[in-house]
Amino acid sequence: MYSRNSEPVRFERDCAAVLVPQGEAVTLPAGSVGYITQALGGSYTVFVEGNLFRIAGPDGDAIGKEPAPPLQLSEDAGDADVEQLVWKQLRTCFDPEIPINVVDLGLIYEAEVTRRDDGTRFVEVRMTLTAPGCGMGDILVDDVRSKIEMIPTVAEADVELVFDPPWNRMMMSEAARLETGML
Repeated sequence: MYSRNSEPVRFERDCAAVLVPQGEAVTLPAGSVGYITQALGGSYTVFVEGNLFRIAGPDGDAIGKEPAPPLQLSEDAGDADVEQLVWKQLRTCFDPEIPINVVDLGLIYEAEVTRRDDGTRFVEVRMTLTAPGCGMGDILVDDVRSKIEMIPTVAEADVELVFDPPWNRMMMSEAARLETGML
């Protein structure tokens, strides 16, 4: 958990968090101290009193972190531009225990963008988990949904969790397998 590279933090206010890997919602009180063990994709994994917690990006201010700037899309952006931004956003979604995004982990099976009659877009995502019983599953699904819905013109994202085909390490990108030693 803690390493020389871990950044010490002190919670400046009560903060909503998720206990990792159980996925249980908790509140860390103001004054709690710990260490950031992972800061990827705008969320933070912190080690506090022997436990890991995930802090969502909008609550980063509780540990002195600035929120990410809002996403921008040019006025003349087409469906291909939006789809490209969807995949970019998916690459900002991380399991709090694994420093590899859900795309490179091979968890995203499909992301389809549909334009509605009113000009807004609907995004359908099919994804899986590394293990069906993962306590962080709902958290990852919510993270994927909320990050896609941050994209201008995306009115709604539907994220379906599927387990067929079952995930295996060969679904990971080569770089992800190399980084995790799963070649």
